[in-house]
Formats: sequence, structure tokens, C-alpha cells
Amino acid sequence: MVDFTHLHVHTEYSLLDGASRVSNTLDRAKELGMKSLAITDHGVMYGVVDFYKQAKSKGIKPILGCEVYISKGKYTEKDPTRDKNQYHLVLLAENNEGYKNLMKIVSEGFVNGFYYKPRVDFSVLKKYSEGLIVLGACLAGEVQQHLLNNNYKKAKEVALKYKNHFGRDNFYLELQDHGIKEQKIVNQELIKLSNETDIPLVITNDVHYTNREDAKVHDVLLCIQTGKTVDEEDRMKFPTSEFYLKSPKEMQELFPNMKKALENTNKIAERCDVKLDFDTLHLPEFDLPEGYTNVEYLKELCLNGLNERYDNITDEIKDRLEYELNVIISMGYVDYFLIVWDFIKYAKDNNIMVGPGRGSAAGSLVSYTLGIIDIDPIKYNLIFERFLNPERVTMPDIDIDFCYERREEVIDYVVRKYGEEKVAQIVTFGTMAARGAIRDVGRALNLSYGEVDFIAKQIPMELGMTIKKALKVNNKFNEAYDEDEKVKELIDTAIAVEGLPRHTSTHAAGVVISKLPVTEYVPLGRNSDAILTQFTMTELEELGLLKMDFLGLRNLTVIRDTKDLIKYNYNKEINFSNSNYDDKLVYEMFSKGETLGVFQFESAGMRQFLKELKPTEFENIIAANSLYRPGPMRQIPKYIENKNNPEKIEYTHDKLEPILNVTYGCMVYQEQVMQIVRDIGGYSMGRSDLVRRAMGKKKMDVMEQERKHFIYGKKDESGNLEITGAINNGIDEKTANIIYDEMIDFAKYAFNKSHSAAYAVLAYETAWLKYYYPVEFMAALITSIMGNTNSVSLYIQECKRLDIEVLPPDVNESYAKFTVSEGKIRYGLAAVKNVGLSAIEAIVKARKSGGKFTSLTDFCERVETKALNKRAIESLIKCGAFDLVKGNRAQLLAIYERVLDGVQQDKKRNIKGQFNIFDTLAKEEGKDIKEDNLPDIKEFNERTLLSMEKEMLGVYISGHPLSSYEDRLTDVSTLNTSEIHQIEESIDNNNLNIKDGSKVNLGGIIISKKNKITKNNNMMAFVTLEDLYGVIELIVFPKTYDKYNRHIEEDKIVLIKGRLSINEEDDNKIICESIVPLTQIKKERLYLKISKDKSLDLLSSIKKILSKYKGDTPVYVYIEKSNKKIVAERNYWVNIENSMGVKELKKLLGPENVKLN
Repeated sequence: MVDFTHLHVHTEYSLLDGASRVSNTLDRAKELGMKSLAITDHGVMYGVVDFYKQAKSKGIKPILGCEVYISKGKYTEKDPTRDKNQYHLVLLAENNEGYKNLMKIVSEGFVNGFYYKPRVDFSVLKKYSEGLIVLGACLAGEVQQHLLNNNYKKAKEVALKYKNHFGRDNFYLELQDHGIKEQKIVNQELIKLSNETDIPLVITNDVHYTNREDAKVHDVLLCIQTGKTVDEEDRMKFPTSEFYLKSPKEMQELFPNMKKALENTNKIAERCDVKLDFDTLHLPEFDLPEGYTNVEYLKELCLNGLNERYDNITDEIKDRLEYELNVIISMGYVDYFLIVWDFIKYAKDNNIMVGPGRGSAAGSLVSYTLGIIDIDPIKYNLIFERFLNPERVTMPDIDIDFCYERREEVIDYVVRKYGEEKVAQIVTFGTMAARGAIRDVGRALNLSYGEVDFIAKQIPMELGMTIKKALKVNNKFNEAYDEDEKVKELIDTAIAVEGLPRHTSTHAAGVVISKLPVTEYVPLGRNSDAILTQFTMTELEELGLLKMDFLGLRNLTVIRDTKDLIKYNYNKEINFSNSNYDDKLVYEMFSKGETLGVFQFESAGMRQFLKELKPTEFENIIAANSLYRPGPMRQIPKYIENKNNPEKIEYTHDKLEPILNVTYGCMVYQEQVMQIVRDIGGYSMGRSDLVRRAMGKKKMDVMEQERKHFIYGKKDESGNLEITGAINNGIDEKTANIIYDEMIDFAKYAFNKSHSAAYAVLAYETAWLKYYYPVEFMAALITSIMGNTNSVSLYIQECKRLDIEVLPPDVNESYAKFTVSEGKIRYGLAAVKNVGLSAIEAIVKARKSGGKFTSLTDFCERVETKALNKRAIESLIKCGAFDLVKGNRAQLLAIYERVLDGVQQDKKRNIKGQFNIFDTLAKEEGKDIKEDNLPDIKEFNERTLLSMEKEMLGVYISGHPLSSYEDRLTDVSTLNTSEIHQIEESIDNNNLNIKDGSKVNLGGIIISKKNKITKNNNMMAFVTLEDLYGVIELIVFPKTYDKYNRHIEEDKIVLIKGRLSINEEDDNKIICESIVPLTQIKKERLYLKISKDKSLDLLSSIKKILSKYKGDTPVYVYIEKSNKKIVAERNYWVNIENSMGVKELKKLLGPENVKLN
């Protein structure tokens, strides 16, 4: 039997077209005895590095290629009548020169030839032809298309063109047979063409999936790509199930008389030999001042920074700096640090806010002395090896936060400094995660939303969760799989596509900077208008390229704007650089949970946690930021208990005390694991980081090997102790095992203290600003989210709590952003619908030069009319921005179009002194329409005015339709819309007793409804409900709709009861179970009395009972002795449907002291 190599293979990286997973396809090729295999994805090289590494690891020779798209005209032209369809051509890299040329061809297709697909033409192929082997492709190939159109002459002409340029041995005509009639016809013509032109033939199969039975999965994938369902006839569909990785025997049986063409597959495979380089760094060289080496310059910068940072430079600090510098120098990363220092210096020199640090880089003293980070790693015991480990050679990773409005300026600086061709953004792949796969496949199989949603929700939202794992851990999910054939098909198909890349996007922050043009190392792609690498961040680092994360952080912009407002209002400069983060009043604010708007501390669950924690120092803030995450949350009760009762803290061994005392005996940080391994096991700090990583990734074999070393130590080849071991450090075997087990249990959830500490700085700074300058802070905060009406509503409610008045927009007072005036916040014009930045600039310019506007006409005459349009003026009137000039909103809306038309006509005529706007309008109206003669129109009623505000601002400012119902709504609602939208299923919401499917009551006003007829011809509705904090969508299924339809009317104030639907892809929603007018609701309340003869210690017992039986009935406590009334926080509302809670309270307080009204 003739050996055979597949040279035309589409993997999962032919997005939503290739169903062949790289790993499965390589395994199958090996199983079939194949020694080599090609990757030729459609127009892209996304999978090349992944394919290369896996192929090498499995002992298969990787052949790197691409099936490129060839334009029918010039590739830079975009003719819709001609260029929507393209020819296909397979290019294989014969050697490293060919690989580089392939990258350049593929890049050119995206950068300059993209139109529906990335296209090139023959001119590009000619330019980059060296080292490439060319195959004529499938039926979409140029030669084949001419043959299908009965133009043999043109087909021959094209074939000879490729042969003459690439050479006889480098151009092959492909023969394929997938059971398609057209292929059989074309194959005969190709054989004839080969005989006439001496162009060799090669046999291929157009592989799109690994096994024949995967054809159905591939068909579903095509439906997901095209938005169709499998039931639809008129859609993209492969005609047969023959597009799989066939065995050499099957290929020989398809082409029994084509031995030479079959053998050519192996001849080509033997010629192809590309070696990817994973050992060389390609860092750009830093431009040094004259007379310096890079090492000398870095050392000088660090020493200068050391003197600026520390008043007292101890030996510990000197030694730490010397150690870090030696590691950085020995690992070859000197230029890396200089590059980062340089662009951060540029940012700071240009007043661009830079974050205090991010990630493990906050553990580096070198970074601190260079000004890359602003948190002292010595003071907070942050570990360098967590950032850069001399025993694990990987590129350092410094991620930088910048003001989100000016982040691009820093990137532009880097582009200017190193050259546009050497800088690119980075691709990232959105993959079909477990729930997403269920939803995608469900749509493709045309299953109902409710059915698919139910199945998707059975998959726990946990890190690393897969559909197969969910089947093991969720009995309900498993039962549905076993009992329903439709569900089984859904789940089986979803498993088959789970994890496949679905789409590309631009990495939120990643930028690559290379020594030579980027296309020398990596192909470029495109995402909308952004040009980006086709290899992922990890692959770029493996190839020795420098990757930087330039992140835009909104909260830095909030801090900047708050400081600017403080400077403007009080002429005070706020500088946190020397802060000790020890203000007691700020910690009191944290302890009350009044942290809405405070960085990382504003979710409802976090605020509740803070009330229980009652932080008193900066280390508490660092710990809180680390603990309030999936996994570490289970440490919260112990942390709080130990903080409040330090005498009860117990350590497994005394040597743990200096490591864990900062977190009250709890393991919270990855750095603590490293310190335990070092101080108790006797490891080097570098090796301790390797153990931490193994624990975090649950590498059981490595962990058990390291357990022996941790307990007993390890000797090197010379017999010297390389690792001391716990026993040699005076700890008995049993205790050492207990400590090791505790570390294993914790390490998978441990958080990086360096990152948490850096972000705690921002948390403290935002909290400090909120406490001391609440008006300025809230103005800056609302500016930062003014495009998100739910958030604006939430923060306006917070202003209300803080007794800060928010004034409506005003053409005479407002600027683009929210500003502060006499202790009040003035709404920003940029938040007004239809009012663009150019209009705002024109308004402010006219106001500065000519003073305040006195009328609408004055406004239209003085503001540059090019920047204004009727929609903008209408919006400004509706939102109240003209309320302080003459005329009410109804009057101004009646005349604004004619006023603006008249002004614009006068300006066009440029007839000064002859006509004016009033003459023009008077002629049209037959009367004088100057401001003192505005139309005699009554102002709109309050409801209409509020509705206009909402339309133009997205929120209510001067009032709210629900204002008079505020207390009632608070009583009947278990959560508000803001709290509902903050809930994530991936976070443990036990503080709020909430999860997907939880019962929820919500009062509000119906602002819209959209009816829909189901497949069963029943009516359902999607309803938008608004409360004082924002809006939420309600899904009203047919049974509920039939029962409550009479209450589903716009502007009706209602109470809805339902179940929470936490959605990982969209905003959270409520599945509605009842809707009734608010006026019909009688809210029960539980009243508790602590009589004179009872101790106040009962309060803690009451709290425990209420916590045990959480629900939606408000609780009021009356303390008779002090005549004091307490309204319990919502977290302590009780479930009265569970009679056990009331019984326990009656037993505790006496039946006469527990009343339900």
C-alpha cells in the first residue's frame, strides 16, 4: 500500500468551519500510521504554533501552510459585483524562508486585501514566492473554476502561469473526490491538463473534520457560523460526509490508478521542513544615552530611584535591589525594564495617570525604584520570585494601567519610538465554553429558548467546568441526558464543539513590540479596523517576542478628574505618594459598607462583607480584595472570626505565625504558600514558586514528589542538601504532612498578594476621595459611566443618600463632563442624547466669548451652526438645558426649528444689518415672535417633562415617577435592579443568599412591553421594568401572561414576583411568575421586642436565627430598655413561610414579643 500524507487540512482554526481539533486530528493521523500532516486553514495561520508543538510532541512532522484566497481582480480593489467570491489556493512552506513568505502573504491579505475575506493576487504571490510549494486547491481553485465554466483554454493559461513562476516542482494540480459529481468531471480535465503541461498531480482530501461521523457536528458548526438552523434548506451545507481524515487505504481506493499522484504527497512532505525558534529573544534594543551600556543605565536609574523612594536605605533594601538586578541581567531582560520605564516616564511626564501596579510586578523592588509601580514591596512583604523566577525561564510580565481616556497616547508613543511596522495589537480567541456551546448548538438544532436555557443553567459556573464534568456532578443534568433523546443530542453535539474557537477579538490591552518588523515573526490579521497578530499572547512570548499589556482603567480617570475638580474648586493639590493609608475615618466608611463607587469594593456582596469584616488597616483591605473571589470566599468566616478574636488564633506550628499573622492565621496569598515552602521546607524562593504553581494547577504527580522533598529534604548529585526539608528544620513528620495538605487544599484558590496590594491602593484612594470630597468624587464617577444609564441611576441614588443635589444640564453652566458648583453636581452635556462633542465645544466657546445665553435665539445666533443641528437643540430643550432662559419647554419646542432655520439663512446670506431672525420669523408667522412674545403655550405636565428627561438623559433628574412610592418599593422589593445586575453566578453570593433561580420580588414601573407568539401559537411577552436604580427585562411566559396580562400595561406601577435568571452572556433577567398593581400589595412585617428583663446579648442570637432563615419579610426590632427601634438590613429579612424561624424567635424572646403584621 502506498504511504499517504494529507496536505489539505482545515483545523478548528478555520473558525466555525473546521471541526477537526488539532489534538484529535494528529492522534488520528498517528493511529493511521502517518508520519506527517499539513495544516492549511482558510486564509489564516492562527493554529500554526499550536499545531507545530502538538505535532512535534506526538512524533508527527508538521507541514505548515494555508489555503489562501485569491481575488478575481486586483486584491486592493473592492468591487461588490465581482469580489464577494474568491478563488482558493493552497500554499505550503518548504523551509523557513517559505514560512516567512507565507506569513507575509497571509498578512498582506488582511492588511491591504480584506474584503469579506483576506485576499491576495498573483502580484503578491510573485513577490513572496521563494520557499513555497503551491497546490491548486479544491473546486474553488482558479483552474477548477475555469474548467467548471467550460473554459479549458483559460484554465490551461492559469495553470501555466503558476508553473512558470513557481517552477514545475513547486506547483501541483490537486485531485479530490468527495462523491461530488462536479469533482469527477473536473478531475478528468485536470489529468488531461497535467499531461499537456507536464504539471504534476497530487491527491488530497479537503479535510474539515476528523472522522466520518463528525459530519453532523460540522454541519451544526456551519449553522452556528451562518445563523441558520439544521432544518433550513437554503443554507451553506457540505454535500456529502466525505470531508474527513481518510486512511491511506481509503485514499488509494478512491484513486486506484493514480499511484504517482498519491506518492507525490509524501515527496512534498519530505521536502517541507520548517523549524520554529522558541529559544531566541527578539526584544527591541533600547536607545541608550551616549556612554552607557544597558546594564549601567538600568543600575543608575535604580540607584537614583532608591534614593528618591527611601529616606533610610537599609542593608536589606540594598541586598534586595542587587539580587533583583543580578537576576534581571542574567536572564537578559535589561532592555525589557528600560522599555517599560521609558513609556511610563513618558506617560507621567505628560500627566497621563498611571496605576500603582498590577499583577506580580508589584513584588519587584527594581520596578518600584524605576517608578513602574508605586507600592513598596518591602513594606508589604511582596515577593520578587512570584514575578520573575530565576529557576523558571519565562518572560517577565508587567501589565500597566493607564487612564482609560489617554491609554492610546502611550501606545502611539511606543509606535512612534519603535516604528509602526514593529508594533501590533494581539489576537484573542473567544471559545465555546460549556454553557455557550449548549446555547449555540440549541439554536442550530432549533430548540426552544426555555428548553435550552434550562439545560445550560444545569452546568455550574465554576472555573474549569466542562459539560462532561457537569454530567458527573449534577444529577438533574444527567437525568435529562439519559431520559430525553433531544437533550442527549444537544449535549453530545455541544460536547463535540465545546472549547472550539468561535471568533477572534482584539486583546483588551496586549501590544507586541519586536526587534524587526512584526511580519518577520508572526502573521498579521484584522479585527474590524484593528490590525493584530494571528498568534496569541502566550505563543508570542514562546517565540521570544515582547508583549506588553496597556490597560485602560476607568477608575484612574475618576481619580484624575476628582483631583482636577478639587484643584479647580479649592485650589488644593491632592498627592497620595506619601500616604500611609491609615485614615481611621476612611476605614469607618469601609466598615459601614458605604463603598458604592469605590474601586473593587462596590458590589452588594462586597459591601455586606465589609460590614462584617469592619476593616481597620490597609492589610485588611488587601486581604478583602483577595478573599472576595470564588474559592477563597470559604476562608471569610474564619478570617473575620480570627480578626475579631485574635486570642483564639491557632497555628499548626509556631513557624507559621510570622507568615500568617498578617492574615490572622488564614492562608490567603500565593506568596504565603511560597514563604511556607521556603521557611519550613527549606526551598529556595525560586523553587518554592514552582511548587506553588504545581499546587495551583493540581499537578498531582509533581505535588506528591514535592511532598517528599518538603518533608524529608533532597540532596543534589554531590550528596549535598539541595532542599533542607521540614524534619531537618525541627518539624515532625505528622505536622509537616498536615501543613502540606493545608497548602494543597488552599493553593488552587490562592490569590496574588502583589496584585491585590496594588489594587488596594486604588481602593483606598477612591474611598479617601469619596469620604473627604464626595461631591467632586461623585461628579467624576458619574462622568466615567455616563453611557451606562443603569449605573448613572445607581450613582444618582447614592448622591441622594449623601445629600448631594444633582442639577439638570444647563447651556449656561454645563460642560461636557459632570462638574461641581456650590456643592452641587451639574449634569454634563456629553450625557445628553444627540449632542456631540463638537456641539458641546461650540456651546462652551460661545459662552466663554460672549457670556451667558439670554434666549434660544441668542443661543442659535452665537453658537457655530455647523456644530449644531435640530436634533441636538430639541434634546437640549427636552432635558431642561434651556430651563433658565426665557420660555418654557413647550414654547421652545414649538419654535426651535424656525429659529434655527432663520439664523442659518441669515448666516448664509451674510446680510448684516438688513435682515435679522425676528424679521424672517415674523414674515413667516405674520406676527412678531421675539422672546417676549413667545407662543402662548402652557408648559407640559410633570409626567411629560420627566418622560422627556428620561428620553434624553436615560435617567430622571428633576424627579421620578416612583419618588412617592420609594418607601413602599423598599418594603416590598427583595432586591433592586442595580443589585440584580451586579450578581454574577461565578461569584459565591451567599452574603446575599442569591443564586440563579432564586425567588425575587421587585417593584417598579412598566416602561415597555413586547409581545411574541411562541411556536405553539401562545402569547408571551418581554417587559422592561424600571425602579429607582435602573431597568431590567422580565420574561413573561405564556401561562403567566394569560393570568396577568391585564396588569402588563405601560406606566403601570406593579410588584412582580419571579425567579432570577443569571445570564453569563447578557444582562440578568427575571422569569416572571406574577404581576400585580402595587396598590393591591399588603406587605407583612415581623416585629420583635427585646423586653426590659432581657439582655442585649440576644441581638447576636436574633441575627443568627435571621441568617438561618433568610427571606423577603422586613424585620423590626424594638429594645424596650432604651426605647430604641432598629430596622434590620435587608440581609436579615426573614422567610416567614418557614415556620421554624418564627418558632425559634418565639422560644428566644417569648411568644408575646414576636408579632407578624
